[in-house]
Amino acid sequence: MIHDILAAGSGTLVGFVLGLIGGGGSILAVPLLIYGVGVQSTHVAIGTSAVAVALSALSSLVVHARAGNVHWPCALVFAACGIVGASLGSTIGKSFDGQRLLFLFGLLMIAIALLTLRKPKGEIKEFVPLTKESVAAVAPRLAAFGGGAGLFAGFFGIGGGFLVVPGLTAGARMPLLAAIGSSLVSVFAFGLTTATNYALSGLIDWRLVAMFVLGGIAGSLFGGQIAARLARQKRTLSIVFAVIVAGVGIYIVVRGLFG
Repeated sequence: MIHDILAAGSGTLVGFVLGLIGGGGSILAVPLLIYGVGVQSTHVAIGTSAVAVALSALSSLVVHARAGNVHWPCALVFAACGIVGASLGSTIGKSFDGQRLLFLFGLLMIAIALLTLRKPKGEIKEFVPLTKESVAAVAPRLAAFGGGAGLFAGFFGIGGGFLVVPGLTAGARMPLLAAIGSSLVSVFAFGLTTATNYALSGLIDWRLVAMFVLGGIAGSLFGGQIAARLARQKRTLSIVFAVIVAGVGIYIVVRGLFG
């Protein structure tokens, strides 16, 4: 019972962060499951969080698709190639020692925090849609970026949005809002692929998934309401989030080095 409550609370926190700043909260899922809920296996924590990441991305994808923010041809090519990478990456991740994988995850959190602290660049306006005329130039770039992002996301069991968005902007010169909406196709696909791979090895706690997702729905709704009131402070909120992620990452790394 206590594990269910802790899982729901962890899901609420992740959902709140997602609703508040629009992304990044899923990186907290694995450490929350391990240190907050008490999941003993790093692999079970990654497999469980991958399901939550996929479902969260799917719900956000529906919203962005209705708003017309998804460029499906580019998004599907990127995701399709990324699925291959995610399948390979998650297979490699499962073979890694759990403590070593968690240590690398801590380093990843620090890297994401540093990326979050960077000032956002201006939007790229010269969008090159995927058409018969542009396919020879655009498709290979999308495939390369997609495969790399999928491999990375699958290995760590994360959505990989922080890699997908730059990949879409670089591969098709996609405007930022369109890249964010289109990235959710890949985040959903990568999460689903990783979750399926881990499920085949029995590395998912489905009860925790249910509680985590329920908490996440409540948290995202609340976070979205707060975000509307704090729209002008979004950059400040992102900095606070980055500091928290870096702190957790440093804790994981130090614990991995010194026990």
